[in-house]
This record gives sequence, structure tokens and C-alpha cells, in this order.
Amino acid sequence: MDISIIVPLFNEAESLPKLYEWIARVMKENKFSYEVIFVNDGSTDESWDVIRELSKDKAVHGICFRRNYGKSAALYCGFKAAQGDVVITMDADLQDSPDEIPELFRMIKEDGFDLVSGWKQKRYDNKLTKNLPSKLFNATARRVTGIQLHDMNCGLKAYRREVVKNIEVFSEMHRYIPYLAKNAGFNKIGEKVVQHRKREFGTSKFGINRFINGYLDLMTLWFLNKFGKQPMHFFGLVGSLMFFIGFIAVIVVGSMKLYALSNHVPAMLVGVNPYFHIAILMMILGCMLFLAGFLAELIIRNSPSRNDYLIKEEI
Repeated sequence: MDISIIVPLFNEAESLPKLYEWIARVMKENKFSYEVIFVNDGSTDESWDVIRELSKDKAVHGICFRRNYGKSAALYCGFKAAQGDVVITMDADLQDSPDEIPELFRMIKEDGFDLVSGWKQKRYDNKLTKNLPSKLFNATARRVTGIQLHDMNCGLKAYRREVVKNIEVFSEMHRYIPYLAKNAGFNKIGEKVVQHRKREFGTSKFGINRFINGYLDLMTLWFLNKFGKQPMHFFGLVGSLMFFIGFIAVIVVGSMKLYALSNHVPAMLVGVNPYFHIAILMMILGCMLFLAGFLAELIIRNSPSRNDYLIKEEI
């Protein structure tokens, strides 16, 4: 099979018939063998009934969650079910154009990209609530991940099949799938300018809080990528530094007190000296961080996935 198209959706009943009709037309014009996987993320409207009707076409498959789990869960299940050589993801709100699919497919198959991300260079969203925060968000993501994409969170993406079968999308990490792919060893990541269309039906399901959560998720991914296999390298180093600085501070405070006593100079009691308490606190926190790293190492050593490595090829 040439292409698997994964469409995660939540309350998009009105747009689904038009979207599938458009996809089917593009597929037939380009003579692709394909499947369309609609993942219904706990919709409360008639979305699943519409998918049932569309599934009379053998190319349509549907997955229905019992409740809303989020886009990452929908993509995870879609990736698991996909059978095509190239996997395309797109949103169900008709803001992504299926006409982009043939070129995305070509970039994967002929240009050799592992992943191609869409770039909505000209957007029709609200500039204050979406465009400006999105630009700031993407600038930070480029800085942290080292992947030079203008729109990392674009829903329209193309993947080589091996990519989606070797990454795990969880929590709200769908925003950083290119980073997950890079961490898994798929380094040929490209970008294509795609058309962004105005929403025809319904309203956006994402609020301003996605940008706040996005930064937190980015820091989580960065930390897991850098220290996920060696947590002691972070906690042990920071803990040791804090303990060492606190220990030196205690010696300095004690030495100053002894010096004052030996020279019969009035001096503050060590017990009421704020620097003494700060130094002790740093030593305690240093010990706790070191122990946290030690316990994390014990957990990693006993994890069944501690030796899971992605093998590209065997001879």
C-alpha cells in the first residue's frame, strides 16, 4: 500500500464527508493505493455515525475512543494501525489541503526524507492569540531541538513508515513528533510550504493554554533525551555541587566565628547566622538530589526497556 492517511478528530461531523471526498479524488487522480484511518477522539456529536457511513468504502477505517484522550493518543493508535509505505497525518477541520499529499509523498519516496513537516506560511488564524504565540513557540523549539522547522506543530506531515513504527507519541507530545523522530535516529527531516485554509465548520479545539503546556513538554523531552538513560549525570552533578558549596560555606561561617573569638571581637552566634542556615539547607538539598539520582539509576537498571535500541539494518 502506498499511503496511510491518519485523521484524528473531535466533533468534526460536518467536515468529514467533504474531507473524505476530497482525499479520495486526489488519491484516484494520482493512482495511489491508500487507506484513510479516522480516529474519533471521544466526539460527542455525530462524528462516529458519519465514519460508519464512510466505512462502506473499503479504504476507510475507523477507531473510536470511549472518551476524549487527546491528539497524541489518537495519533499513537493511528500510527499503530497504519500499513502504508508513507504515512500522512492531517487535521479533520478542512484547514489542511489533501492536494498537498502527492508532493509530500514524492519528497518521502524520491527525495529520501524520513519526515516532512508542513509550514503554513500564510495563516488565517487570529494574529494576537495564535500567530504571534506560535512564532515565539516555534522559535524556542528550534533553539532547543536544533531542528530548523518554521511550524513544528503543523498537523499536515508525511512520514516514512519506519518512523511512525519506532516512535512513541504520548501525553501531549504530538507537538514534537519531529524531535521524537530525531531522537530515534531519523535525521533527514524536511519542510514544505503548504496551504492553510479558513475553517469552514465548528470552532478550534485548542486554547491559549497549549502554548504553556507546550513549553513544559519541550523541557520534558529535552531532559529525557539528554538524561533519560543517565539520570545520575544530572541529579548527581547538581546535588554534589550544592553539597560542596554548602559545605564550603559552613567552613567559612565557622572559621569567621573562630577568628572573631580568638581576637576577642564580638560576633553573631553561628546558630542565628542566616548564612549558616542557607549553607546547611544547600547541603541537605544536595544530598537529596544525589539520592534522587541514585534511585533513578536503580529504576533504570531494572527497567525492561533499558536495552531497547533501534537497529537500522542487519547484515
